[in-house]
Amino acid sequence: MNAKKIKKFISSSITVVLYLVLFTMIIVVVSSKAAGGEPEIFGKQIKTVLSGSMEPGIQTGSIIAVKPGGDMTRFKNGDVITFKQEENMLVTHRVVEVMKSGEHVMYKTKGDNNDAADLEPVLSENVVGEYTGFTIPYIGYFMNIMNSKNGAFLFIIPGLLLLCYSGFVIGKALSQIEIKKPSESIDKNVS
Repeated sequence: MNAKKIKKFISSSITVVLYLVLFTMIIVVVSSKAAGGEPEIFGKQIKTVLSGSMEPGIQTGSIIAVKPGGDMTRFKNGDVITFKQEENMLVTHRVVEVMKSGEHVMYKTKGDNNDAADLEPVLSENVVGEYTGFTIPYIGYFMNIMNSKNGAFLFIIPGLLLLCYSGFVIGKALSQIEIKKPSESIDKNVS
């Protein structure tokens, strides 16, 4: 490959990466603001994994898709659910036992990477949704930054870089275009 092709490849790669980052940030920010703080895409809530209790299947810092709603008493052994453990704390663990007491259903849960089951059973009313099996590693770190007060400011930086780079590329392309002079085109037609 010659140097010109390498520069073109690098330039194209940078453009694609910047656009992907920009569009990802737009989706994350807009969806989280539209959903009142909970990012949602195609009816699935996007949650960030903050601990290693479900590793290696779900890594710390990953994002996962959770299907909310429906009958929260439907889960069985082996299902992975997301539930409220405390007021502002969500946990995603596997159901290891279903316990029924009259009309109430409770779940004994356990993290795949934990040695023992969780101490408190989970009431079906505290279940937020079911893990769909969709996970993207490490994006959760980025989402946590973007959802912070200062993180939204970082949204502007890739956008400005993309605009500057686009302006540079457009300017370079315009400078390479030859503008035909009217006298040259008349001379060619006369001959």
